Amino acid sequence: MIEDDAYQGLNHLSTLILTGNPIQRLALGAFSGLSSLQKLVAVETNLASLEDFPIGHLKTLKELNVAHNLIRSFKFPEYFSNLPNLEHLDLSNNKIQNIYHEDLKVLHQMPLLNLSLDLSLNPLDFIEPGTFKEIKLNELTLRSNFNSTRVMKICIQGLAGLKINRLVLGEFKNERILKSFDRSVLEGLCNLTFEQFRIAYFSEFPRDDTGLFNCLVNVSVISLLSLDLDSLEALPKDYRWQHLELINCNFKQFPTLKLNSLKKLVFIDNKGMSTFTEFALPNLQFLDLKRNHLSFKGCCSHTNFGTTKLKHLDLSFNDIITMNSNFLGLEQLEHLDFQHSSLKQANDFSVFLSLRNLRYLDISYTNTRVVFHGIFVGLVSLQTLKMAGNSFQNNLLPDIFTELTNLIILDLSKCQLEQVSQMAFHSLLRLQVLNMSHNKLLSLDTLPYKPLHSLQILDCSFNRIMESKEQELQHLPRSLALLNLTQNKFACFCEHQSFLQWVKDQRQLLVGAEQMMCTQPLDMQDMPVLSFRNATCQMNKMIISVSVLTILLVSVAGVLVYKFYFHLMLLAGCKKYGRGESTYDAFVIYSSQDEDWVRNELVKNLEEGVPPFRLCLHYRDFIPGVAIAANIIQEGFHKSRKVIVVVSQHFIQSRWCIFEYEIAQTWQFLSSRAGIIFIVLQKLEKSLLRQQVELYRLLSRNTYLEWENSILGRHIFWRQLRKALLDGKSWRPEGTADADSRQQEATAST
Repeated sequence: MIEDDAYQGLNHLSTLILTGNPIQRLALGAFSGLSSLQKLVAVETNLASLEDFPIGHLKTLKELNVAHNLIRSFKFPEYFSNLPNLEHLDLSNNKIQNIYHEDLKVLHQMPLLNLSLDLSLNPLDFIEPGTFKEIKLNELTLRSNFNSTRVMKICIQGLAGLKINRLVLGEFKNERILKSFDRSVLEGLCNLTFEQFRIAYFSEFPRDDTGLFNCLVNVSVISLLSLDLDSLEALPKDYRWQHLELINCNFKQFPTLKLNSLKKLVFIDNKGMSTFTEFALPNLQFLDLKRNHLSFKGCCSHTNFGTTKLKHLDLSFNDIITMNSNFLGLEQLEHLDFQHSSLKQANDFSVFLSLRNLRYLDISYTNTRVVFHGIFVGLVSLQTLKMAGNSFQNNLLPDIFTELTNLIILDLSKCQLEQVSQMAFHSLLRLQVLNMSHNKLLSLDTLPYKPLHSLQILDCSFNRIMESKEQELQHLPRSLALLNLTQNKFACFCEHQSFLQWVKDQRQLLVGAEQMMCTQPLDMQDMPVLSFRNATCQMNKMIISVSVLTILLVSVAGVLVYKFYFHLMLLAGCKKYGRGESTYDAFVIYSSQDEDWVRNELVKNLEEGVPPFRLCLHYRDFIPGVAIAANIIQEGFHKSRKVIVVVSQHFIQSRWCIFEYEIAQTWQFLSSRAGIIFIVLQKLEKSLLRQQVELYRLLSRNTYLEWENSILGRHIFWRQLRKALLDGKSWRPEGTADADSRQQEATAST
């Protein structure tokens, strides 16, 4: 139910659709308040009569659709006189069977001159003669209304006196009722006055067209749709047809037309023939031959169509079209369409040279491979060029548009382009729309677009663009309003940070910026480009810097540890043993070549003397199974108070001795109580000693002991050595004198 004032207050509502509502009751004021309503659709609303439809006050109503209802009477209610603006009334698919003169009384009293009336799919049986006399309509449609040609003939005769702009007769593709069509059916049309006639979907249409269209001599527009016609051969020249449409009529051969008045011919979807046949239509201006599977062996010149006045030519969706003429005699052409036909020899010469008035050219998907750079020479007035789905030599777009200075729209999509010449668009100063989508461009090289001062729309979607350099983005025309970069393969790496930031800054310019997705790296795959964060790059740079610095420090530390490993071991040992009692009085460093002197002299005199000193000797005190270097540090240095260095020529030449000496220096530095006692066994050559710079300096600056093999020299040597070893050693002095005398006797006897 729709109650009174249901739409009150909707003063500006222009369209109301009630389709499919099972309305049982409409109040008289149901549509009150709709003072601006222009379109009312009440399809399938159980409406049984126009009398009960409360719309008489809708003076602005232009379209009323009450199709698919239960209306049985064609009577126009009195309130139709209050609908002066009504232009379209759809009563199709109702239950109307009979139409009487009384039903159109309102139209006789106040005619609606622009009314279009659709009565299709009503089971018409009878139209009272004279019912439509002096009635003027814009259009009347009667499709799938009659159950026999007899009834159809009666009803058409009942239309006598009707003045109408366009009359549509026929059936629907899926609503075929008449099994055959009688030519006498159309005889009743002689009593009508109309300008346009359309007849559609009649089976078993008469094969002999002689006299079939005699009542249509003065009609200006004829449309024959899906009729079983083999040909049109009997049309006399004096027919005044100006516009003829032959659509899906199963012609076996191209019709031989001799209509001198014909200006427009639409011949499409007639797939029963394969070869184009020349015809002569001297006043023809518009020719549409698309979707016929026709082959043209010689295209195109005025001899093909018998006219020099042609302005519109559509040969799209056909088979092979061989170009062997440059449109001689067709210089007035303004619109030319070859799309989805296979063009041959179009690349051999300047095929469009004569078409200086052409405004529109479509050669999309014509299997054209552009090699000849002069292919578009002559098209000085061209405004729209569509050449999608073709290809170019080396997949490079060359400079082929030099003369197209008036071009506004250019479509180069799906041309397998990988590169664009820097001069490709230099002459297209008026170009406003450029489609470069579905190609193989790897980067957004904007330099070729710099001359396009009028460009407003640039579509580079569905390419393989990964990025664009920051300096290149500056070449985009300032006039650009929309740029489409969706469905590309953007690499969201930090090295492309400037481009990715540009994308964020240009959201208003970019179409579907939210749909621009990253394909690299893997952790950002299928993520929006807008989700890329510059902070990530800063963080990555910091991480990389820290990582490099860390690696560098670790490497340096590793080298230092490797080089000073034993020094570090010594340091650790000093901390461990620094406060404990020493096991040995001295650790002896000497060359194995001097081992006899160490055993017979040094050990015997120090360990057997008074006080006795305990020496650390590698051959005796080092722990078996432990590395030599570890024994030197752990057993030698860490457990000894002093270090005795026996310097000789052999010592200087021994790598192990020099190593032990360097460790001894570190040991002396780390241990506050440590001391190194140098014993020089023999006179050393200065040149040899200088090979060990540090040792040379130490011996030059510090006191050392020299071994002399004489009684006095030996006495002084042992006295000085004991004194040095006693420094820092705790011992009891009892018996010291006796011990000294015994030591002197032992020395004298030796």
